[in-house]
Amino acid sequence: MQDTLRQALKDVAVTLPDAFTAQLPQVNEILRKLAGKLDIKNAANRRPIPTRKAILHSPEFQALWDRIKHKTTYRVQFDNEKLVTDCAEAIRKGPPVSKTRVQIRKADLAIGRGGVSAQETASAAPIVIEESDIELPDVLTDLQDKTQLTRRSLARILTGSLRLDDFKRNPQQFIEIATEAINRTKRLALVDGIRYQRIGDEAFYAQELFEQAELTGYLKNMLAATKSVYEHVVYDSAGVERNFAEQLEKNEAVKVYAKLPGWFKVPTPLGSYNPDWAVLIEKDGAERLYFVVETKSSLFTDDLRHKEGALIECGKAHFKALAVGDKPAEFVQARNLDDVMAKA
Repeated sequence: MQDTLRQALKDVAVTLPDAFTAQLPQVNEILRKLAGKLDIKNAANRRPIPTRKAILHSPEFQALWDRIKHKTTYRVQFDNEKLVTDCAEAIRKGPPVSKTRVQIRKADLAIGRGGVSAQETASAAPIVIEESDIELPDVLTDLQDKTQLTRRSLARILTGSLRLDDFKRNPQQFIEIATEAINRTKRLALVDGIRYQRIGDEAFYAQELFEQAELTGYLKNMLAATKSVYEHVVYDSAGVERNFAEQLEKNEAVKVYAKLPGWFKVPTPLGSYNPDWAVLIEKDGAERLYFVVETKSSLFTDDLRHKEGALIECGKAHFKALAVGDKPAEFVQARNLDDVMAKA
């Protein structure tokens, strides 16, 4: 495994030939296990990044910040009966459940500085376990922990799915399928029914936080900037985010921008959401347009991880609630600056 593949996994940019598109989630899961979880960086290359005070205190950035700084609260409304019905249908349409099998494998283990590695030396043929030999776990308690739904609702969902025989055939696989189906359906219901409201004039992210909260970055993930609030842009993706920052610097219509820090968060039922960019564009040398930009390699929600797409939808609803007054900031999902300029 090379660094280019690790970066593609990090950017959710791994592709397969059309014939294997359906297997992409499983392939990604295997590759992530092989890649490991540690992203080792050299501490000697870590640098504090100062703010560019001329940009931070400029009238242009002040106008941009005033349009996005306010905090919101949200309420979620959804039909509980519809949620139960939709969850049951999602499980019913889920992938098939195979019989429980046991396979014995032997391997040599080696422990070194890089961790533990294993090399398989022998494996036996899979042995099918009969349903009568399987001890069934408490499926309601297990699903309750993983979905946060009530036992009563879960009982109705499982009964309505008409797949309880699959639970007896392979309890673990069935629970995994049911958990994923329920949580995906629940996320859709939360996002569809969410409504944001601005809290008030006193609840906002102060501009002084840019100077008070320290920002650091590693040399390999930093880009020198002249129009940004910070003297360098710290990017997560060497592809999309770095290219977008370079385009912001080169385009004369872009007057000021900021890679929004981690403390700038939008509350959602799925956890906090941190948008990528705030950008001010001057159109025809006179009209100013304000944008909050989420940069992704694809504009299609289906191409994103399900939770990530749901967070972005919550972000749209949040900034829509702030869209009052003269020329409010518009939330845009973009692959590059051209997508943002098309909105302008």
